[in-house]
Amino acid sequence: MRLLHTMLRVGNLEESLKFYCELLGMKLLRRKDYPGGEFTLAFVGYGDESDNSVIELTYNWGVEKYELGNAYGHIALGVDDIYVTCEEIRKQGGKIAREPGPMKHGSTVIAFVEDPDGYKIELIQLGTQGSTVKQQSQEQLVSQ
Repeated sequence: MRLLHTMLRVGNLEESLKFYCELLGMKLLRRKDYPGGEFTLAFVGYGDESDNSVIELTYNWGVEKYELGNAYGHIALGVDDIYVTCEEIRKQGGKIAREPGPMKHGSTVIAFVEDPDGYKIELIQLGTQGSTVKQQSQEQLVSQ
């Protein structure tokens, strides 16, 4: 098995495509209207669906807003330079919900941005995630 996609319901498909494609650098992989069901599906991601997990944006015609609820957490993206990435997102009008910096009780450098519907996207500085766990594992191996 492998993860294929994560689906998000969006209130304005064009705004969401602009956010995911222009601000986060994803590509629109495919898009299809379903007139009988009155919805449109758009799949975005960083590579072909045959090799990569993607995001399915679902626009139900005429629905402009959803209650996100308290069960949804976030989608995480790895970035090479979190500070530059956040600055570029900010310059393009994106909302930074949490400025870059180490996570509480850890050393992973993270930030959060919000898409037009309020969904949280976590940015993780590559190379910092799990560094404490890796260090502890290496120390345990050395002591054995």
